[in-house]
Amino acid sequence: MTEQISKRDGAATAAGRTTATETVPYASVIVPVYNDPEGLRATLDTLVDQTYPDDSYEVLVVDNRSTDETRAVAGRYADADERVTVLDERRRQSSYAARTRALHCATGDVFAFIDADMTVDPDWLERVVETMEEDDIDYLACNVQLYSPGEESLAAKFNRLSGFPIEDYVSDFHYAPTCCLAVRREVVEDVGPFDVRFTSSGDREFGHRVYEAGWTLGYAEDIHMYHPTRTTLSALVKKSIRIGRGKNQLRRIYPERYGSSARLVFNPAIYVPATPGQVRGALRDWDRLPASEKLLFYLLTYVLKITNAYGTVRDAVEHRG
Repeated sequence: MTEQISKRDGAATAAGRTTATETVPYASVIVPVYNDPEGLRATLDTLVDQTYPDDSYEVLVVDNRSTDETRAVAGRYADADERVTVLDERRRQSSYAARTRALHCATGDVFAFIDADMTVDPDWLERVVETMEEDDIDYLACNVQLYSPGEESLAAKFNRLSGFPIEDYVSDFHYAPTCCLAVRREVVEDVGPFDVRFTSSGDREFGHRVYEAGWTLGYAEDIHMYHPTRTTLSALVKKSIRIGRGKNQLRRIYPERYGSSARLVFNPAIYVPATPGQVRGALRDWDRLPASEKLLFYLLTYVLKITNAYGTVRDAVEHRG
């Protein structure tokens, strides 16, 4: 467990609610989703089968302009289980807008976020809340385990080996990806919800507000959440472009905190290839890879760096002036 200096010395902890079983904090599990009915089914199947007391948590599914059967799938779960509620975010195509929509409706003392297509163990929510309570953690990141569904493609293997270095995100950069985050209500009331203008990097900006306000950040290595790998090059490229856009959004929306957009766009470092040492450090089990895969993964790393830079430049051009 890693954590930062806390402002909780004089802050009240979540009071919890008296249920038929025991007094535990009421939890709101928030699931944004867009056009992913199968992924949503997998996620909800694990969320409605938790060891946490049934009367002590709710599941808020936020449909973000889906054009397929995703919302109907969510509705069937809501019809079958009173803990599940379906909300809509139609104004903005943004997972942060969807999460913020849920925050305005959530009744929990703890907010736990998970992406549609992820799954968790039956004791996930119980362990999340228990860790936050016992260790006085206000903003908790879980350990995301990537797995390859079916036969593993090279793209999926690259994705799995590059992974989610969540502990580094928390300890070095003071944020957690929203797909594996739990946060106390009082934190959101203090620093505000996600900035809905972001399509990427909103988790980073929110985490920085939490850290700068002095709340305790933590990482639970032993609490696992499971995320399928991206299995195609096009999926990796799409994510890379989105992340590149997010880097510019940080500077475009908050230049006083992150610097000017121009300094990022005209920085040669975002265009030059990574060194072999950097690639080796970014991929687990590098020494076990055959030489052919090392070469392919090195080239893929550069392709993704260029597409990331493309996303940065594209966002800057679209919002120039």
